[in-house]
Amino acid sequence: MYVKDFCDMKRKIGLDVGDKTIGVAVSDELGISANGITTIQRIGVRKDCDKVMDLIREYDCDTVVIGLNKMLDGSDSPQTEKVYAFKVMLENKMRSSGMADISICYYDERFTTKIAERVLIEGNVRREKRKDVIDKQAAILILQGYLDSNR
Repeated sequence: MYVKDFCDMKRKIGLDVGDKTIGVAVSDELGISANGITTIQRIGVRKDCDKVMDLIREYDCDTVVIGLNKMLDGSDSPQTEKVYAFKVMLENKMRSSGMADISICYYDERFTTKIAERVLIEGNVRREKRKDVIDKQAAILILQGYLDSNR
């Protein structure tokens, strides 16, 4: 890899889309590590997509990685259908905003919330605080899994 290649690299953004919140993480410019940045309180899908697009612009991302919560047997869950709908809305809004060159993909997020909770418990994070950061921690796990699988 040449120095020019490093200069052209952009960040990735990871999303843990839930009913009440969206956990958000971004990668470093080299695509090595994921860092949690915020948790978006859900208002409505259009406004939620606008907030995500603002973060994509702010962090200069070229890829959106959305956690897809499948059932253990690989079939779709009720939450999976909501995530599909969120992705469609985000794609449409990005296309109409001149952001069509940014790719959106899914990453299997089975167990990420449980793993995130375990990490927070082992880190001695109090129960009240865990509620505030668990979705952001899940987004970190989703994005880090994506980054690791694409190296």
